[in-house]
Amino acid sequence: MEIIAQHGEIFIILACIFGFFMAWGVGANDVANAMGTSVGSRAITLKQAIVIAILFEFAGAYLAGGAVTETIRKGIIEPGILSANPELLVYGMLASLLAAGLWLLIATHYGWPVSTTHSIVGAIVGFAAVGVSVDAVHWNKVGTIVASWVVSPVTAGVIGYALFRSVQQLILDTEDPFRNAKRYVPAYIFLVGFIVAMVTFTKGLKHIGLHLSWGQSALISLVVALGIMAVGILMLRRIKQDPTADRDYHFSSVEKVFGILMLFTACAMAFAHGSNDVANAVGPLAAVVGVIAADGGVAQKSAMPAWVLLLGGGGIVAGLVMYGHKVIATVGTNITELTPSRGFAATLAAASTVVVASGTGLPISTTHTLVGAVLGVGIARGMAALNLRVVGTIFISWLVTLPAGALLAIMFFFMLKGIFS
Repeated sequence: MEIIAQHGEIFIILACIFGFFMAWGVGANDVANAMGTSVGSRAITLKQAIVIAILFEFAGAYLAGGAVTETIRKGIIEPGILSANPELLVYGMLASLLAAGLWLLIATHYGWPVSTTHSIVGAIVGFAAVGVSVDAVHWNKVGTIVASWVVSPVTAGVIGYALFRSVQQLILDTEDPFRNAKRYVPAYIFLVGFIVAMVTFTKGLKHIGLHLSWGQSALISLVVALGIMAVGILMLRRIKQDPTADRDYHFSSVEKVFGILMLFTACAMAFAHGSNDVANAVGPLAAVVGVIAADGGVAQKSAMPAWVLLLGGGGIVAGLVMYGHKVIATVGTNITELTPSRGFAATLAAASTVVVASGTGLPISTTHTLVGAVLGVGIARGMAALNLRVVGTIFISWLVTLPAGALLAIMFFFMLKGIFS
């Protein structure tokens, strides 16, 4: 308690700096994953991707980021064990932020799309098990999170496969693909709007004081989705068939229709990513703020200050703008060749999986989900469509992430302990 009282302000300042650094890493590595399919399929430019990410990542982090933050903040560690030594929780959370941020910087430099969730969860488990006690970790909760890392890419892969097969059957393999694209794409736009709106209203808005029942949420989501579909239809009317371009590539005009759809799915993916992955940066930060505010009390529940979510959202955007281009290239062009129709299926599959997980408070890996979805779309075209060497490199970088986060966090934990204790 004495250490908390003595160095409280320093801990808050360090938590803000390390939290921003971690959020910057999330932006540079993970948002690049989220935008990779849209840029890789040439549906939107890199500049447009950055503008979309700035608006929708920030909105997702602020409006729907609360539930997952709770899991990262107090679901992985048993607070009761640390109540006698609250400073250990502070050191651990600071060490976790710094460790995960540093690993993300290294991975982004090499263009590896690694999991920010892996990084932070590995770091928290590492410091708690080695620095405090093995009993301090909620191993059953960690087991659930680890299971979600397998379940989420498989789920997204299956949804991506099914969506792209539906596109093939309803549009691409028909007599008049362009006419059918114009007929069915509004329904896909409606689906995008409804999924994102539904999860936001049912789970995301409680921390800003808006409590809606399931029925109310469904009704509002229906209206929002119809509005988004109407905007999509107006945009689609401008697209005319181009017989010259179609001679070179049979589906050229059809892909332009899907380009409009990709704008909507890119927004959905950015929102989904902000809602799930802001937790990785601000969960530990919120834990430190909670301990300092309670004068060393380690509470089971503490309010999530709005400024913490804002700081996380700002860091995410800064990371994408400054260093996001490297990982965008890996996800967007190197796994499989993406066109707007393929990119749409992958992005919507990943966004659906992420927003549902975000609503249930499960911190899944956006990276795993999106790569799983891209693989699902690739498999729908046949295994030859995949670049298996790149896929292998990505899987190895995933395996290294958890122990790397844990080892760095243990090292920083004992350094901080040595400095302040």
